[in-house]
Amino acid sequence: MSTDQGKVAIITGGASGLGAASAVRLAERGVNVVLADRKDPGEAAEVVEACRSKGVEAIAVQADVSRDEDCTRVAQAAIERFGRIDILVNCAATTRFAAHDDLHALDAQDFLDVYAVNLVGPYQMIRACAPAMKVQGRGAIVNISSTAGVLGIGSSVAYAASKGALLTMTKLLARALAPEIRINAVCPGFMDTPWLSEHFAPDRYAALLESAKTSRPIKEAGTADYVADAVVFLALEGSRYITGETIMSDGGHHLGLGG
Repeated sequence: MSTDQGKVAIITGGASGLGAASAVRLAERGVNVVLADRKDPGEAAEVVEACRSKGVEAIAVQADVSRDEDCTRVAQAAIERFGRIDILVNCAATTRFAAHDDLHALDAQDFLDVYAVNLVGPYQMIRACAPAMKVQGRGAIVNISSTAGVLGIGSSVAYAASKGALLTMTKLLARALAPEIRINAVCPGFMDTPWLSEHFAPDRYAALLESAKTSRPIKEAGTADYVADAVVFLALEGSRYITGETIMSDGGHHLGLGG
């Protein structure tokens, strides 16, 4: 039996996109799954069934990670159902789309709203899950940041700044919570997902997709499944000597080749 079978993972933002892809990938490795998402649990039903079809247990919990009480409730649900928490994937995120040079496009509340989900949310989830991991003597946390937080690009200044702050927090807490808990980050680049396509007119999105395919050293646009592979690697035993690390999963876009 794999040392990963029977473990329990909490995935925030797990009802769709990268969260859903990560959940299914972990289920394929024998990991039981708790999906936490602001959406109604019924909207996560398809992902729950996809995980269960891999032979594991899976549940969905409605939660807003910007609310500390919701984060505590998710951790408690995992403990009550499974008796343990081995893995936390902080995937829930939000943004405000705004041109970077338009300094009036965002106000203070926009920044606070984005930071509440993208930075405070992961912190609160880590705080809620860390005690169980400490008791077990081992745990793994994967924070989903973004190339925006490294390169200063992306949907808005608030989004990029929040993802950069998440990388700083990843390093800090990797030191603070060691040796029992490992904390790493994955930085996706452009991903071809329904969530992103909904924010652009069809012709604009088609142009972005084509640019993603041609401007990266690996001539493909990113997908949730590609990025989920990096998430699963960092979450499981194969990376047990890695902490405080950031993996760029962007087809090499951060190398600055090809435009």
